[in-house]
Amino acid sequence: MRRFTLRTGIRWKITLAIAAVGALTALALSLVVHSAARVSMLESARDSELERVQYIARTPDAGRKPIWGAKVNDPELPAELREKARSGRRGTYIQESPKRAPEVWAAVPLGNGQVLSMHHQFRESANMVRDLDRALVIGSLAVVIGGSALGVLIGGQISSRLRKAAAAAQRVAHGDPEVRVRDAVGGVVRDETDDLARAVDAMADALQQRLEAERRVTADIAHELRTPVTGLLTAAELLPPGRPTELVRDRAQAMRALVEDVLEVARLDGASERAELQDVALGEFVTRRVTALMPEASVRVVADEIVSTDPRRLERILGNLLANAARYGQPPVQVDIEGRVVRVRDHGPGFPEALLREGPSRFRTGSTDRHGLGLTIAEGQARVLGARLTFRNVAAPGGADTEGAAAGAVAVLWLPEHAPTATGSFPIIQLPG
Repeated sequence: MRRFTLRTGIRWKITLAIAAVGALTALALSLVVHSAARVSMLESARDSELERVQYIARTPDAGRKPIWGAKVNDPELPAELREKARSGRRGTYIQESPKRAPEVWAAVPLGNGQVLSMHHQFRESANMVRDLDRALVIGSLAVVIGGSALGVLIGGQISSRLRKAAAAAQRVAHGDPEVRVRDAVGGVVRDETDDLARAVDAMADALQQRLEAERRVTADIAHELRTPVTGLLTAAELLPPGRPTELVRDRAQAMRALVEDVLEVARLDGASERAELQDVALGEFVTRRVTALMPEASVRVVADEIVSTDPRRLERILGNLLANAARYGQPPVQVDIEGRVVRVRDHGPGFPEALLREGPSRFRTGSTDRHGLGLTIAEGQARVLGARLTFRNVAAPGGADTEGAAAGAVAVLWLPEHAPTATGSFPIIQLPG
């Protein structure tokens, strides 16, 4: 089963984290402030009410006609506070009600079992608490919004630096040795992104050095093999005619071709090859070359176009594609030219999944892999021309019984609209306006 994954940017993750922390902090502080303010106001109301009732108790007519709304032996006096006053102690009491504001009671004993009490509702203080709560809510929202804006700013900077690093790393992965991830990241502040960029640069340098060393070793070995292979071919020419002589000559020729292919791959890997450009009619050029290299192949020119390319390298690409189709595919082989696109198709079992997924791989041979150095060289020569070489299979007609089968392989050469310059780069086209 495929697991569900939610992809989000680091900017929004940081924003959500800051907003969540800010909201929790504001909520906790609001609860603490609300509770402390309410308790403080209630305590102040208790003290004020108790002072008033004590003052009234000291007046001469306190037991007969108390002032300021105080009452003697008030029947609404809470029982707990009444018992406390009758025992000779003064006290206060908060009477809570879900539908009304709290009431603050105060009572003092007058003697002869009488109790003087008074009360009032906590309206003004309750209004102050509500105003305080409203201010706390507004302040909390301001904190969350401000924290979110700060998270977007900080996260955006980090996300931008990481995207630049990823883009530079992609260019390095596509074979651009001049790109430095640290330079692409830029910025004045030094953080973990810089450490990552330096690590990627160090890894790229190490890989480049290893690849260069392997390329030099491969080129040196192939170059050293040239002399003995040439001597072997010369000696084979001196052998008397016969079947053994033909076998020796055939194997020596194959070894010489392999050595030349290895040298060509080494030169292409060195990125020192440059195209010698000429204007050619692509349809006419491909038709003549295919007729010479594989007369049995059919050529169809859908749309001809003049292109600026290197004829020698283009012929090398065509030759390798046709040779691969003849060796591993099945006839008929068809070549189509449509503008700047050249397609070479056979009707064999198709390209293997490894080639379609990873591209040509050197020295991968065999009936199932259907390519050796030929497609690797063709892909390298296409890069020199600034072109792109892609591979796909043609699905076999039929139902479920033919699922996964192929009715042929198609190699497509996409020539660029603008030819590479002498340095291997492409000119910058100024668009009007």
